[in-house]
Amino acid sequence: MVDGNKAGEVWAIVLSEDGQYLAATSFDGRINVWDNLADGAKIKEFETKGSFGMSMVKSVRSVKFSPGGTLLAATGDSTLIALYDVGSGEQVANLRGHTSWVFSLDWSHTGEFLLSGSFDGKAKVWSIDRRECVATHSETDKTLWSVKWLPKTGKSEGFATGGANKSICFYREASGG
Repeated sequence: MVDGNKAGEVWAIVLSEDGQYLAATSFDGRINVWDNLADGAKIKEFETKGSFGMSMVKSVRSVKFSPGGTLLAATGDSTLIALYDVGSGEQVANLRGHTSWVFSLDWSHTGEFLLSGSFDGKAKVWSIDRRECVATHSETDKTLWSVKWLPKTGKSEGFATGGANKSICFYREASGG
């Protein structure tokens, strides 16, 4: 499906919730999307430097489809997160707020929030409706390599982070200071 790529070119992959779409990021700042139901045909190529205004520096390190597959979030060696409309291919937002590279993304189960983890040691919770950060959490000034929403229990949504401080931190609430 990803024929012709140089070794090491694909950095991260993600499947849409229904398995129809596969997206892959690359070192040179591209995001490619294939339709698994159409014999693996490549249907989109997002250029994240220049034309889309994303201004990512080199690598795209994380890409995630929203629940339902309508949005695609992408980030990497930049301080921002770009949101794309999967249907039209248009970039619909830039989420700004980290002070260093963003390494990890995860959508809440409803798609209402996007979680990000960064080299700056901060986890940020983004409201997709408001297109802004609604909470910043930090246990360390060391890199957060991974962030993940936990299964929803009752009304609370929590998440976990893991990083260079050699520990996993759990947060019970998505919103806060």
